[in-house]
Amino acid sequence: MGSEIILETEDLTKEFAGFVAVNGVNLRVERGTIHALIGPNGAGKTTCFNLLTKFLSPTRGKIRYKGEDITAVKPADVARLGLVRSFQISAVFPHLSVLENVRIALQKKRGDSFDFWRSTNVLNGLNERAQALLNDVGLAPYAAWTAVELPYGRKRALEIATTLALDPEMLLLDEPTAGMGHEDIDRITKLIKTVAANRTVLMVEHNLSVVSNLSDKITVLTRGRVLAEGNYQTVSNNPEVREAYLGVGHA
Repeated sequence: MGSEIILETEDLTKEFAGFVAVNGVNLRVERGTIHALIGPNGAGKTTCFNLLTKFLSPTRGKIRYKGEDITAVKPADVARLGLVRSFQISAVFPHLSVLENVRIALQKKRGDSFDFWRSTNVLNGLNERAQALLNDVGLAPYAAWTAVELPYGRKRALEIATTLALDPEMLLLDEPTAGMGHEDIDRITKLIKTVAANRTVLMVEHNLSVVSNLSDKITVLTRGRVLAEGNYQTVSNNPEVREAYLGVGHA
């Protein structure tokens, strides 16, 4: 039985004033998997991600989500379809509490603006859901903290919590462990495993240890093209990948 493809691209290409940043990429992400997009600096990973989340428009090619052509769909409308990029909502307000940040994201999912004037019952209802999300990401003890007081790794966890408040079916993570120490990396890696239990995750990630630990499938980009695909063992043993990504020449 074939696996269901939730997100796919066909000949996805992006040119900037004659420079081809993404060149004919055909990507297929299976539902319920963690799929990593890796490659050396300048490989086109970020541009590809920006195309998928509609922050850039492709020069040519198509993007399909759950079989629907979303190539011309706006970012906010794509998010409503259940395809959400972590940190794109930017619902982390530094001088509000951790709980209030998640509550604002829940209001956005519900279609409201701000509920500061609403009844206590409405706010308490949001508080319960917000607290549950904080439990999910390990931030329950920090609910009353001001967001700006959080250590870096915990702040990234809060950003993921605000994304989860939108109840995404597919989550796109852009460098989720960038700039973190070992303890925070371990914490965020476990968090990604948890949130991926009933979702699809596509992530751009430089840390190969994180990639090997999390990924069901890996797509390697170089110079805007797909160089290789497969599980970690397959791509890490590929001599072209070793040369392009790891700087290891052919034996």
